[in-house]
Amino acid sequence: MIARLTALACFLLLTACASSPPQKPNDICEIFDEKRAWFKAARKSAKKWDGPIHVPMAILFQESAFKAKAKPPRRYILGVIPAGRKSSARGFSQAKSPAWQDYKKASGNGGASRSDFADSIDFVHWYMTKTREVNGVSKWDARAQYLNYHEGWSGYKKGSYKAKPWLLGVATKVDKRAKMYSEQYAKCKKRLNRSWLSRLIF
Repeated sequence: MIARLTALACFLLLTACASSPPQKPNDICEIFDEKRAWFKAARKSAKKWDGPIHVPMAILFQESAFKAKAKPPRRYILGVIPAGRKSSARGFSQAKSPAWQDYKKASGNGGASRSDFADSIDFVHWYMTKTREVNGVSKWDARAQYLNYHEGWSGYKKGSYKAKPWLLGVATKVDKRAKMYSEQYAKCKKRLNRSWLSRLIF
């Protein structure tokens, strides 16, 4: 009985650590050093969709600050009566339910969860790929990619973001973070790609 309780406690502790935000979110090398599984997931999706790692990471930070259970604020009637969330956005990517369903169908990842980092970064890569196909935006253009992510493909095409100075400011922040992550990643990419034993020795 005690052994089972101990095993359960260890499992819950490891699960909590796996889903908790990284301690140093402003350094992509620190993020991937702390969360090796995140690096493997990010690398796998980047290869799968032929895209960068730094842009989706910057988008995920902006959307949820890397919080697995992030949700939009609640709505209240008369300021006191709960009336649900402001949108169906959930998880790391803050993907809304319709877009998430489209991703699961298109990618074949039917069991995908928005609270799973690997699924979430794969979703962002899928969305960025569609953005390139629909609106011709480079996957390396973090600012325009984020505007598409926020406004949707038709909204971006109509230029809806032009009437939202606050959103343009946020897109600029995402672009700056993406560039920062890119510079950081260039310095640790070789080390991160080595095996755990090689990293331990050298």
